[in-house]
Amino acid sequence: MGIMLLLMRLSTSNQFTLISEKLALFSTLSYKSCNQYSISSKCKAEIDRVTRIINDHPFPDQPLQPTLLHHVPSIVLSATFVENVLGRLFAAHSNGLKALEFFKFSLHHSQFSPSSDAFEKTLHILTRMRYFDKAWELMIDMRQRHPSVLTLKSMSIMLSRIAKFQSYEQTLDAFKKMETDIFVGRKFDTGEFNVLLRAFCTQREMKEARSVFQKLHTRFSPNTKTLNILLLGFKESGDITAMELFYHEMIRRGFKPNSATYNIRIDAYCKKRCFGDGLRLFEEMERAQCFPTVETITTLIHGAGLVRNTQKARQLFEEIPRRDLKPDTGVYNALMSTLIRSRDMKSAIELMDDMEEKHIEHDSVTYHTIFLGMMRSAGNEDVCKIYNKMVDSNFVPKTRTVVMLMKFFCENHLLDLGLHLWTYLVEKGYCPHSHALDLLVTALCSRGRLQEAFECSRQMLVRGRQMSEAVYRMLERFLLQSNETEKLEELNKMINKLQCELDRCSYHQQIPVEDCEIPQLHHATSNLETRMQRRYNLE
Repeated sequence: MGIMLLLMRLSTSNQFTLISEKLALFSTLSYKSCNQYSISSKCKAEIDRVTRIINDHPFPDQPLQPTLLHHVPSIVLSATFVENVLGRLFAAHSNGLKALEFFKFSLHHSQFSPSSDAFEKTLHILTRMRYFDKAWELMIDMRQRHPSVLTLKSMSIMLSRIAKFQSYEQTLDAFKKMETDIFVGRKFDTGEFNVLLRAFCTQREMKEARSVFQKLHTRFSPNTKTLNILLLGFKESGDITAMELFYHEMIRRGFKPNSATYNIRIDAYCKKRCFGDGLRLFEEMERAQCFPTVETITTLIHGAGLVRNTQKARQLFEEIPRRDLKPDTGVYNALMSTLIRSRDMKSAIELMDDMEEKHIEHDSVTYHTIFLGMMRSAGNEDVCKIYNKMVDSNFVPKTRTVVMLMKFFCENHLLDLGLHLWTYLVEKGYCPHSHALDLLVTALCSRGRLQEAFECSRQMLVRGRQMSEAVYRMLERFLLQSNETEKLEELNKMINKLQCELDRCSYHQQIPVEDCEIPQLHHATSNLETRMQRRYNLE
């Protein structure tokens, strides 16, 4: 019933027979600004409108600045507005050069000074796509015009991406350049040292992190945050022995562990399915007067799920109010994951309903977890029911969920729903990831729906994102077989022009999957650096 209802809706709007290029002006997508203040409905609609204008602007055929001047009045360019548009562009996988142009536009036409958050988002978008030269230029420009936006977080964004894509020596050179050329007049201390260590730890490069620690710990006095950053690096690399050896070495040096220290060690044991050891550390934590946090309970519930101990997971969950803690989305996600591992889908759905009743929002992990469980144990109807619910709530899932859904639709003869998902994302102002395009175009071509495959590919290119070589070759073959040489020429022209622009601006050759990995299911956020900052307060 759920599939038929959704397909009837699609048929009525003719969305799956021809992908529409006309974008809606407004949406009811609900989200908050980076400073956590609520935004008015009118402001949300304006943010959505400007985001779509930027994301759908043909790149690099036309300059973006005149379009912004025509469509974006300077009166709306508040700091919060700029932050939210850039946040949407980041989540939408927009071309980094477009985001940079919007940020520059806001500098010249806003009555407000740029915020650190807006600058950091722009920097993150640029470095994610490896536009390191542009990122350095932007940092130098901010040093000269708005030095107050240069923060430890902006340094961390830059160094973490350099550590990921470049060498150990280049990362150290970048740190030195930060000290001598960017943060001029600022005395580098433990905070900056921690940022450098975090850059290697986020990439699980613990040999390099050890080397940096040995070289520089005499110059910069390590603190408890230093200890936690390195412990987290060892944990994420899966080396519990090295983590524990380092922990005890630090204790001998006089460092006192805090709740974040215990959370990291508990998480390490839980992920290795040593749940008993995790509980032992939990009890030790309480004896040491390091009071557990919601993150501690979340970690233990996830650990209980890994060893299929649903009873203990529920017990830990029910203890949260008695500990004067407030349950959040993360802890609900952890229990939901535990229930799904035990194939108790009914209870998992009830938990999702309980979140709604208590006004605890569903996030991308919530939807990813429930979709994954349903795909393994339920039928197509149930998956489509939750998908329909997600769309009705105007929720836009993250890339890994989009790819998982697209694969499910394409492999289960639900290609029209795959097209609906693509159109839904485009109309929300998002540029779907190349993995999703690969799956959709392959399925469309195999079923003879060449026009729609071409249109999806063209939409990706118009938005300044390249398609993969494998899918291009497949589409080329089908277009030639169908004597659609004009369409092939159009694609070739767009690809060549876009690649020339990307090569001119990018440090390395563009790689379709460089800006988003597709990790496995986890109860916390999928990005390691974000986990470090949010869960362990390592900013």
